[in-house]
Amino acid sequence: MDFSRTQRDPTRKFVGIGAVIVFHIIVIYALVTGLARKVVEVVKGPIEVKVIEEIIKKPPPPPELLPPPPKVVAPPPPFIPPPEINIQPPPTPAPTITAVTPEPPPAPQAPVIAPPPPAPAPPAPAPAPAVQSATVVCPNYREALQVAYPREAALDNIQGDVLTEFTVGANGQIRDIVIKSSSNRIFNRPVTQAVQTRLTCKGQGQDIRVQLPFSFKLN
Repeated sequence: MDFSRTQRDPTRKFVGIGAVIVFHIIVIYALVTGLARKVVEVVKGPIEVKVIEEIIKKPPPPPELLPPPPKVVAPPPPFIPPPEINIQPPPTPAPTITAVTPEPPPAPQAPVIAPPPPAPAPPAPAPAPAVQSATVVCPNYREALQVAYPREAALDNIQGDVLTEFTVGANGQIRDIVIKSSSNRIFNRPVTQAVQTRLTCKGQGQDIRVQLPFSFKLN
């Protein structure tokens, strides 16, 4: 069999082309006559739509508040009268028999011993040294009294007196300065500084307390 001739046979090509043309004609006819539209309508059909409502759960009701249970008060204990106590009177004492005995002779007296003499009293403490004046112990006390008048006191026309007291050691050293009396505090500081820096005292061989008065007057 010759296959080359079979492939070259044009009748088969025409038959295929004719079949394709007939298929296209059938499709065009169906579109023109509305057959395809009916098929689409049949395919569509009615669509049912349902609305499903959402079920909302209601919140549970609040718990009921029950009143607190009443307080149970225990009844008071029954009154029990105290037992009666019979107090018996004390028995009468029996009569005592007293016998009279003769008095014994007095015993001999012991010899009297004289007490020892009292111990001598301790010596009285030495009296505290009297406070002396700086005019006796401190030769330059006049220089120390020349204190500059405080400016604040001068502006306010303040006058006053200050009495200072201090200790002069055995070697003449000045310490323990105190203000015994003062009419105004404004004068205390300059007085203390004058005693510390400008006053010179002589030692008396022991510690003594010395006083020095200051007076501030406006001329």
